[in-house]
Amino acid sequence: MLDLHTLNPQQLSAVRQTEGALLVLAGAGSGKTRVITCRIAYLILQKGVSPENILAVTFTNKAANEMKERVYGLVGKERSDGLIVSTFHSLCVRILRREIEHLGFKRNFSIYSSSDQVGLIRQIVRELNPNGRKYDAETILWKISGAKNRLVGPRDFAPRGGDEYELLAAQVYPKYQSALKAFNALDFDDIIMLVMELFRDRPDVLARWQERFLHIMVDEYQDTNAAQYLLIKQLAGRHRNLCVVGDDDQSIYGWRGADVGNILDFEKDYSGCKVVKLEQNYRSTGAILQAANSVIRNNAKRKEKTLWTDAGSGSLIDLLVAHDDEEEAATVVERLQSAKYRNNLSWGDFAILYRANAQSRAFEEQLRYEDIPYVLIGGMEFYERKEVKDAISYLKVLSNPRDEVSLLRIVNFPRRGIGDATIVRVNQWSMEKGCPLFEAFGRVAEITDIPAAARDKVTGFYTMLTGARQRFMKKGGLAGRVAELFKSIGIEDELYRTIDDRAAARRRVENVEQIVNAAAGYEEKSANPTLAGFLEKVSLLDDENFPGKGKKDQAKDAVVLMSLHSSKGLEFPHVFLAGMEEGLLPHGKSVSEEMSIDEERRLCYVGITRARRHLTITRCLHRKKYGKLEERQPSRFLEELPEHLLNHQKAKMALETTEEDSDRMANSFFSQMQSMLEG
Repeated sequence: MLDLHTLNPQQLSAVRQTEGALLVLAGAGSGKTRVITCRIAYLILQKGVSPENILAVTFTNKAANEMKERVYGLVGKERSDGLIVSTFHSLCVRILRREIEHLGFKRNFSIYSSSDQVGLIRQIVRELNPNGRKYDAETILWKISGAKNRLVGPRDFAPRGGDEYELLAAQVYPKYQSALKAFNALDFDDIIMLVMELFRDRPDVLARWQERFLHIMVDEYQDTNAAQYLLIKQLAGRHRNLCVVGDDDQSIYGWRGADVGNILDFEKDYSGCKVVKLEQNYRSTGAILQAANSVIRNNAKRKEKTLWTDAGSGSLIDLLVAHDDEEEAATVVERLQSAKYRNNLSWGDFAILYRANAQSRAFEEQLRYEDIPYVLIGGMEFYERKEVKDAISYLKVLSNPRDEVSLLRIVNFPRRGIGDATIVRVNQWSMEKGCPLFEAFGRVAEITDIPAAARDKVTGFYTMLTGARQRFMKKGGLAGRVAELFKSIGIEDELYRTIDDRAAARRRVENVEQIVNAAAGYEEKSANPTLAGFLEKVSLLDDENFPGKGKKDQAKDAVVLMSLHSSKGLEFPHVFLAGMEEGLLPHGKSVSEEMSIDEERRLCYVGITRARRHLTITRCLHRKKYGKLEERQPSRFLEELPEHLLNHQKAKMALETTEEDSDRMANSFFSQMQSMLEG
């Protein structure tokens, strides 16, 4: 017998409502997975539904496996035989393995990896482009992928504007699909699109799967995109026993195609559906939940719900104001250490969350200085990122021209038209003459079997580097010269030119900017700052022996660093929500877009509700931009937090700055008064 006594009344209502359409609005930490698994068990044990007629869909393999294990614990593995709990793509692969012959493929089709896809695109581009002009295959693939996720096939793909990559993608797409079919292969984006094509062209196949799945449940429904929404609508079209579980307040993936309208409009799509709200939170303290509720209620387009807990109000939320991002990181790490040892906690009890991945740099450095293990979730460590390595390689060559690995890395970054054949020939010549490669670049005029145009490009590259070396030999102004170098060689322009996704390009530009900020931080702390000294600091930070570096499984007890997007679904006893400033949260790109501001507010809400026992929010009075301090304004979301929930605190430098500002204002006031009296 299934024991449902531990469920609260709303959870129990959601479990027992098994017929027709059901919308479960599950607030953060309200036990939604428990509801889904108990509902599956209730259908099997109480309603006598065969497991084969039940489908549960979620977004990650981890979530699907956890759900399956919970169902096995409630029902038993044998009585669950035939139940499908899977991701959208796993479900569609299962359908295609049985039905894909209707589309002219064999059942033993292959699924191409990213490298397979890029290789095929390159081959097609070469055939279409006999002159041999180089195009970025990944950009073309990205455009085709976007079309597939909108269920736009090759015949319907229409280039937008005069973008040359759009025009090229329109030519490549049909040839790419034909080649895949000839190889009996699909790519990842084909998986859902081909199922939808199958259902459109073969009503009998659609009817067969509709009869198979009498009861359908979808987790994280707020994250569904257009293709996933239509897939579920088709499968549930006959019996309409569809239960979707989600929280519109946690819809934060609009940038990758998720449509919050899918959950907001569910009641319109399925008239007469039941709605159950799960508002009791089992994760956070009352103060944290009040703060979250106060922020999110400012979004106009949302389903009304208010999180509450019977676990008590807990401690106030600390609002920490720092002078700049370096002090922000130092103060956070200091408080983290203090809380750990004072309360006998583990490093893994702490998480530092931020809006932009570039913010991780200062925290990574400070944690390394203090020899505190950390793991970076959902991203690459700062000094491991490609654009960071590329930019640092310039500095390494300027410091040590014999660093040939770094020299070869930058010879065509940004692109300057020095071909592989030219580089190989210069390298051969340097070995023949017994001279360093850098010197060979400077003597390229002596290599007569290289075309004159190629020699000119190599000479230009060498001249640029030697000029930069001379500038870096001067004392002082290190960060300024790093910023000047990056600007002069056009790194930012190159990233925007070669990365079609503007948001991704901007994130990489922000990472390059952080190198300048790191140089400025080093310069402030060093009595005799030099380029070699800065690079030594970077090398020490990149030490492979640092505990937990890149080895998440070997550093289980480690502080967690992650972006707000990566934090969804996780929880931590102590959370530091960093950079609560205009331009960061909300991000600058969202300020002029009302719907984007709504999503930024949802990101803030997600960040707040990751905390179980204690939340610290930080902001800076100033933040470095290309090594120079700029004033920062507090986030508009801070104004939405109730004052009685906040414990205002200032870091040392911020306190001194505030006192200086107060003195300056007072002096100005008295000066004005004196002038008025004298007048």
